[in-house]
Amino acid sequence: MARCEVCGNDYEMSFEVHAAGAVHVFDSFECAIHRMAPICEHCRVQIVGHGVQVDGRFYCCAHCAKAEGGTGVVDHVATTTPA
Repeated sequence: MARCEVCGNDYEMSFEVHAAGAVHVFDSFECAIHRMAPICEHCRVQIVGHGVQVDGRFYCCAHCAKAEGGTGVVDHVATTTPA
């Protein structure tokens, strides 16, 4: 068993996340997200999912990136549907 680095739970089904040369131990995805998810530079929400990166800064969506001066960023791309 290994102890979760966020909540301290000693859990038989804990897991490791290897990132940026470090090893982290968590007992749940909730704790992993809490510790590792980047924070939107505009609205401060934790980014769970793809998000948007502009000039090395992370945003939860194109709206927030644009609010901070990002250009050419879109949340959805219009596509044509096959006939």
